[in-house]
Amino acid sequence: HFSKSLGIPVAIIRLNYACDLRYGVLVDIARKVFAGEPVDATMGHFNTIWQGDANAMTLRAFEHVAVPPKVFNVTGPRVMSVRGVATRYGELFGRPAHVVGTEAPTALFSDARLGIERLGPLRVSEDRLIEWVAAWVRRGGRSLNKPTHFEVRSGQF
Repeated sequence: HFSKSLGIPVAIIRLNYACDLRYGVLVDIARKVFAGEPVDATMGHFNTIWQGDANAMTLRAFEHVAVPPKVFNVTGPRVMSVRGVATRYGELFGRPAHVVGTEAPTALFSDARLGIERLGPLRVSEDRLIEWVAAWVRRGGRSLNKPTHFEVRSGQF
């Protein structure tokens, strides 16, 4: 509203599922697999981005402010499977992943193509991020202990 009415150039960043070693969907899944806890696959799919890449893209968005606002989805380009990620963590930890639930026909993820095209490529791939998180969890690295609740479909957290 204010961008249009006052002529203020703006960029809107829609960030979903940023991850660092202490927080994120990948951390939630890794910690559950490592602890032998079930991973709920009902949400089914998501995309994620290394927090450092999200920060860099957000800063580069200042070069693209506009009236009306330019909107960028800032996340990883790949739609990832909860079941597939849990299975990969099981392989990395040398233990089975206990995946429960059936993937729902809908999930929250974004099309990151325009953001990546305009704001630059990611430096850390999803596969590398999975490996970093696995190593961190295996070593007992600190967690923020703030679950993302990515698996909650009701919107009630």
